Amino acid sequence: MAMKIDPDECTACGDCATACPNEAISRKRAYFVVNAEKCDECEQQESPQCQGACPGNCIEFL
Repeated sequence: MAMKIDPDECTACGDCATACPNEAISRKRAYFVVNAEKCDECEQQESPQCQGACPGNCIEFL
């Protein structure tokens, strides 16, 4: 699986990037993106940390 941030819904608050333990999320223009090579979907956690931190629920599994 992969994770994606919906650029139309992202408010660029940065909460997802701060929450990501793998530093897999970075800003690109006016929104954030997930680097699939760095993202392990927080396999050591109960759920992806970025999803829980996103106030707009903009992060989804593909």
